[in-house]
Amino acid sequence: MKRLGLRFAKCGLSAVLLTAWLSACGSSGKETPGAASTASPAASVSAAASSSPSPFPSAPASVTFTDSAGRKVELPAGIDRIAPSGQLAQMVLFALAPDKLVGLSNKWSGEAGAFMDEKYLKLPVFGQFYGSANLNKEALAAAKPQLIIDIGEKKSSIAEDMDGVQKQLGIPTVFVEATLSSMSAAYDTLGQILGMPEEAKVLSDYTKEIYTTTTDTMKTIGDKKAKVLYSLGDTGTNVIAKGSFHAEVLDLMADNVAVVDNPSSKGTGNEVSLEQIVQWKPDVILFAPGSMYGKAAADPAWKTMKAISGNSYYEVPANPFNWLGSPPSINRYMGMIWLSELLYPDSFQYDMKQEVSRFYTLFYHSKPLTDEQYKSLTEKAIK
Repeated sequence: MKRLGLRFAKCGLSAVLLTAWLSACGSSGKETPGAASTASPAASVSAAASSSPSPFPSAPASVTFTDSAGRKVELPAGIDRIAPSGQLAQMVLFALAPDKLVGLSNKWSGEAGAFMDEKYLKLPVFGQFYGSANLNKEALAAAKPQLIIDIGEKKSSIAEDMDGVQKQLGIPTVFVEATLSSMSAAYDTLGQILGMPEEAKVLSDYTKEIYTTTTDTMKTIGDKKAKVLYSLGDTGTNVIAKGSFHAEVLDLMADNVAVVDNPSSKGTGNEVSLEQIVQWKPDVILFAPGSMYGKAAADPAWKTMKAISGNSYYEVPANPFNWLGSPPSINRYMGMIWLSELLYPDSFQYDMKQEVSRFYTLFYHSKPLTDEQYKSLTEKAIK
């Protein structure tokens, strides 16, 4: 078997060298477009000039990548050291390339150690571009990433923001747009950038599978969606409003009763009065961790609501990350599965324990979950 493998290796090397030589002969010296779909940014390759003649051309020294903001950025042809711009990007990149991360934008949660390898918990923390905007540029530059990657919602200032960071740090910086509907394409793009197409395809296929199953089934449910409220804060009077980026999963899978004039783009949501919540009359109430889940049934005002008196209230699992957002990253695909089972058990056919274990293995590189871990995650989320 070893001899056979060596023969194939030699043949493969010859084929690569012959292909490279033929490509050089046919090249016009212009930028060659990469194979890009309409759903993801394009990449193109240009070979760096050689200082000395060689019978075979050297591998391309750089890649010209057009990101989701329309910016053309020169990237190293081989990328082994990357840094995320924020927690959303950190989670997306960790799932695909944990060993390429030179550091983190945010420290992992205290519970992450139950699922992640200890070496990832010890990575240095640089801070983030947005949100708390606590980026330590000196520490980030000292870690020498070859590329900084921002992932998520396309803000109006995104091109200017990325250009600014790239200019200040002298490190290539790109933006890859990723929403619930486009995460699959985002992983395809990241696989192209990082030279990990096969690994990226696994995650791309998963996110596409869950999103397609969810949207197709929700079409059959139509206007019979459950009326749901998502409450946050120690008094439960902050809500994730309909139409906000953080409400993507909830708006897709339920009739989000929290309709306000100016939905907040922040993860803390909009503050409303308890009287307003009573008037919305939700059938189901989802509480964020640390909110009113453990107190609502005994509270004079909350217990007057049908969702509370009828025991149709739950706490969103959040270990190591909230299944509905905070941040609104890949964790939301687990949230889609959970809400499918919670709100429409007759329409979706999921084995929850199997799906939770599958997700945690794929995206957190966890070992298969134990019965105790599964129970701890879902004890307040499933009744």
